[in-house]
Amino acid sequence: MYSEKVMDHFMNPRNVGEIEDADGVGQVGNPKCGDIMKMYLKIEDGVIVDAKFKTFGCGAAVATSSMATELIKGKTIKEAEQITNKVVMDALDGLPPAKVHCSVLAEEAIAAALQDYRARHGLDTDGEYAGCSGCCGGCGFKHDHGVEEDGE
Repeated sequence: MYSEKVMDHFMNPRNVGEIEDADGVGQVGNPKCGDIMKMYLKIEDGVIVDAKFKTFGCGAAVATSSMATELIKGKTIKEAEQITNKVVMDALDGLPPAKVHCSVLAEEAIAAALQDYRARHGLDTDGEYAGCSGCCGGCGFKHDHGVEEDGE
């Protein structure tokens, strides 16, 4: 059912915790399934130098959070904006259809943390992030990813 990478990131999650002096913090959640993700970013000169997360949810939610932080570390803000749920799923060698919503939350957590960073630093917050269509609204936008939720 789950790939070896999903199981590895669930059993040995990377970057768990919080960054006390984070430059951006984003929290998103899915009321249907109860998963909640909070992502912390440390950004220096436009580059994400550290990322941590706290997630309440199923194994897939933990795995997607872990992978998302791995994918964005070392990336510029613009590069991080391009990390979609598909990128997260592909990096984990896929997810079962019923767990795709977890990768969507990971995408939204990245976008919400970047939105918070921009707001804190007086940067442009008017434009929508290319990497998130904001189905939970955590990043400030409300759109549909086209992903069917199953209530888990």
